[in-house]
Amino acid sequence: MTHGKQAGKRCVPVTDAAGRSPAQGVSLFLSGTDSAESIWQTIRAHLRAEYGARTYDSWLKPLALVSVDADTVTLGSPTHFTADWIRSHFAERLRLLWAAQSPAVRHVRIVVENGLRAAAAESAPAPAAVREEPAFGVALEPRYTFDSFVVGKANELAYNAARTVAEGGPIDFNPLFLHGTTGLGKTHLMHAIGWQIRSAMPGAKVVYMSAEKFMVEFVSAMRDKDTLSFKHRLRSADLLMIDDVQFIAGKDSTQEEFFHTMNEIISAGKRLVITADRSPQNLEGIENRILSRLAWGLVADINPADYELRLSILLEKMKRLPGATVGEDVIDFLARKITSNVRELEGALNRIVAYSTLVGKPIDLDFARQVLADVLKAHDRKVTIDEIQRKVADYYAIKLSDLLSARRAREVARPRQVAMFLAKRLTPRSLPDIGRRFGGRDHTTVMHAVKRIEELRADDSELDADITRLTRIIDA
Repeated sequence: MTHGKQAGKRCVPVTDAAGRSPAQGVSLFLSGTDSAESIWQTIRAHLRAEYGARTYDSWLKPLALVSVDADTVTLGSPTHFTADWIRSHFAERLRLLWAAQSPAVRHVRIVVENGLRAAAAESAPAPAAVREEPAFGVALEPRYTFDSFVVGKANELAYNAARTVAEGGPIDFNPLFLHGTTGLGKTHLMHAIGWQIRSAMPGAKVVYMSAEKFMVEFVSAMRDKDTLSFKHRLRSADLLMIDDVQFIAGKDSTQEEFFHTMNEIISAGKRLVITADRSPQNLEGIENRILSRLAWGLVADINPADYELRLSILLEKMKRLPGATVGEDVIDFLARKITSNVRELEGALNRIVAYSTLVGKPIDLDFARQVLADVLKAHDRKVTIDEIQRKVADYYAIKLSDLLSARRAREVARPRQVAMFLAKRLTPRSLPDIGRRFGGRDHTTVMHAVKRIEELRADDSELDADITRLTRIIDA
């Protein structure tokens, strides 16, 4: 097959993982000698490592490289459903990976290629129990599995209880009630239970939905005079999972239906998992008979992650970002600073990795602080100049009074400059204010100290390490 030229670019034939040739309408335009298929295979390997074999085989493996034209990569999906799912969940990651391999790429399009159906079916067979999407409720998120859930003291009970429910054998409790504030992993565990049940009990009907969706669907069924169908679809589930039950507080008719649905599921020996942002005893606006049923099973709380768990979560997340290089000091910094919830913690890591890829800058502490300035502002406790002075004096084993004195001996002058640098960096104080707090010095003295430390850090690895350690000590 002969390929011509278009706009000065060499036309390169592409064959995908299934061996399809350009005769099937697939072509690529790239400058130079870059191999599009080689890049695509590298990206596929990254995706498999990042998301795991199950998610990759179910959603990403059927993708085929269709074309690259100017700054746009076009990928083909065998079905509209898969194409929509990939656009919603993986499009941005695909774009970042392509941009990392070929900076000219700025857009990734997902299109439906009917000719890919047969090849996708051959190259990516998946059990129906895993690939099947529910006819009722909400689809399970492929990323949320037990393998991707990091366990620590804060969530150990909830994790073990969820695994017990998901194994498919007899259980001594029903329902399982998980509670904790947002972003701690309740939804992750529910999806993991759903995927595991589908594997352990092929053909099992799994229904997952939020309590808000339960209410909307029930009201819609009443309006359409179709409540019998609503009841059947829910009560025929082998596993029913309702997320954020606090949202039906005060909704009397919805709570009536919810109560009877709970009874039917439990009486039939089927599995029921419910979550909320607080324990049953602290739920307001929920009928007592519902609270009694919730407390009847196993109540497991998920506490905010401690430092060790946050660190483990970040290290595990890094395994799924094989193309990113993030230093231990940055990981430690994120684990110490982002304490509210796991979702925000992972989002902070994703954000600095994405920014690094887009702007081509290495990830260090200064870069992380710059990118996460708005996030850190919400989490930062107020660091004072007094605190910085005390900790710098302790670190260098000098008297605090010496640090603030007029002494110019090197063993005092350098720590003083370091303290001024950290005061400028870690507090909102002005240069004149900082100077006054260091024995009434002029603001130009502070400017000189900050500039001098910045210059020395570039060549003095020991001083740079001191700054890093002191920052960590002060932020702790």
